[in-house]
Amino acid sequence: MTYTWTPTEDYVDNANVTWLARSHGIGSLAELRKRAVADIAWYWDAVVRDLGLPFREMYSQVLDISRGIEYPEWFVGGKLNVVDAGLSRWRDGPAVAGSPAVIHEAEDGTTTVLSFAELAEHVDRVSAGLAELGIGQGDAVALYLPMIPEAVIACYAVARLGAVLVPLFSGFAPGAIAARIQDAEAKAVIVADGTVRRRRDVSMKPLLDEALAGCPSVEHVVVVGNLSDDPVASGPRQHHWTDLAAPGRSAPAVAEMDASDTLLLAYTSGTSGKPKGAVHTHAGFLVKVASEVAYSFDVKRGGVFCWITDMGWIMGPLAIFGAHANGAALLLYEGSPEVPDTDRLWRLVERHRITMLGVSPTLVRALRAGAGDTATSFDLSSVHTLGSTGEPWDPDSYEWLARDVFGGRVPIINFSGGTEVGGSFLAPYPVEEIRSCSLGGPSLGMDVDVVDDAARSARGQVGELVCRQPWPSMTRGVWKDDERYLETYWSTFPGLWRHGDFALVDDDGQWFILGRSDDVMNVAGKRLAPAEVESILTAHPAVLEAAVVGVPDATKGEAVWAFWVGSAADHTAVAAELRDMVAVELGKPFAPSAVYHVPQLPKTRSAKILRRAVRAAVLGTDPGDLSGAENPQAVDDIRALVTRSKG
Repeated sequence: MTYTWTPTEDYVDNANVTWLARSHGIGSLAELRKRAVADIAWYWDAVVRDLGLPFREMYSQVLDISRGIEYPEWFVGGKLNVVDAGLSRWRDGPAVAGSPAVIHEAEDGTTTVLSFAELAEHVDRVSAGLAELGIGQGDAVALYLPMIPEAVIACYAVARLGAVLVPLFSGFAPGAIAARIQDAEAKAVIVADGTVRRRRDVSMKPLLDEALAGCPSVEHVVVVGNLSDDPVASGPRQHHWTDLAAPGRSAPAVAEMDASDTLLLAYTSGTSGKPKGAVHTHAGFLVKVASEVAYSFDVKRGGVFCWITDMGWIMGPLAIFGAHANGAALLLYEGSPEVPDTDRLWRLVERHRITMLGVSPTLVRALRAGAGDTATSFDLSSVHTLGSTGEPWDPDSYEWLARDVFGGRVPIINFSGGTEVGGSFLAPYPVEEIRSCSLGGPSLGMDVDVVDDAARSARGQVGELVCRQPWPSMTRGVWKDDERYLETYWSTFPGLWRHGDFALVDDDGQWFILGRSDDVMNVAGKRLAPAEVESILTAHPAVLEAAVVGVPDATKGEAVWAFWVGSAADHTAVAAELRDMVAVELGKPFAPSAVYHVPQLPKTRSAKILRRAVRAAVLGTDPGDLSGAENPQAVDDIRALVTRSKG
């Protein structure tokens, strides 16, 4: 029987989203979803007021689309700074000031805790130091940092000055670092000397030094000693973090920003061309991420929010600003969640009493394969919700986590959005029944739909995911490239945001993301999403993870090729079994024409499988931008394997 989360009456009564609905005389989530789309201005104004998000000057109009749906103005006339919501309002409040704001655990177990008051003091000092270097409103500051307290301090210090955050993935190579710094024209970079992953010191500063050779806009480099108390900071434009953060300077006033002023540039990789800088604003990003943490993840003041992520992915800034806007602590884990063993995550939960734990399906599959039943020996009772994003689930892993590890007592909030979205398009809410692997439905205030090629609503069939109305954290464009913005999101269906995902709404109204549109195969005239095949493959006991791609075929148009990771003595026998499983479930035309066992699949640090890179390896073509890949060598390995098999 398929697993379904069913909330208790007590869970529903005490949920944040229930309180929001009841305060407006709304009796159900379905009714709230309906009203939030019928009048999006009403809904987003209700969020601001329900969460008490502080505007220094209240807006005169929630939404203005006089320039067109592509260029909405939110919270017109409003003035604020994201620091007001995440720090300023808590630092002097006796109920919150002394409670944890940041908890950091390193791979060796070393733990650091900063209260809201202490965090605010550090932010004051660093913002004063940055101001002394000449950093001010509108200047771009890149952050090349692992998940350490200094990353949080830097985010607030930069925002406090009205400067623009440019978070970079901590695993980037010099070329990827340089491309983003150049595009943003960053005036300063804050970098760690290094980090630790799988018990190894990983240098970061030398990679930045190499990148800076092509970055003339950078005037200052601030070096954080993460591996050493005395990191190398040579040169006239290089400074030690400890000097920057020294007491004694007077902190400048928090910059009063217009609602539409830029808070951060979130770079997303493309299949070709330079990375896209998604523009997010002080008001829009704050309101969206605060609502996600409050209503989707049901995080309350005093809770502990943890997501295994990186500063370079949108989940990093979302976790910081979203958790703190709700008065919750943010737990940062620096290192591999599988060190010293696959029980590390459960120890983290038990030690720090995590209330919201964010994971990826890939991580859960690895834990399941390595841990067996050991998770149940830990005290996981503090967890109130589980979060997931980045890729589709397979039922076995989803149900192992929900039912076997957590005993069916907490929901999995499987949400889908993106860098340009600034949060989620689709998400279930903990007050509703959630079927195994489901994304629930549209997130509140998001007018999301699935359409066919003629832009007509489609149900019970695969279609394109679109959004019919704007939302506060919708990117204000691609940085310095308006033409690319319009072409990427608005050119396919005029007046509709096309996200680039294929999706399905089934007969029960449950929503499922089936992969990127450019990943979907056309086999014998039928659209076939990779997730449909991969969920079957990963049901095999020998398969840990899988990726399928479409390869040109003279008979079918495209043939399915499958790649799997796992352990089995007889790879040939497993390949035959996998073909049979797909043929039985989907039909013989969709059985993989080729099945390869590989040691690893190319993935991003956030665990998304790079199917386009797998397909490029098969076809011998350019895989595009791999700057966000954790293991780009996997592409070369697949290319060599396919070449040998043909040869």
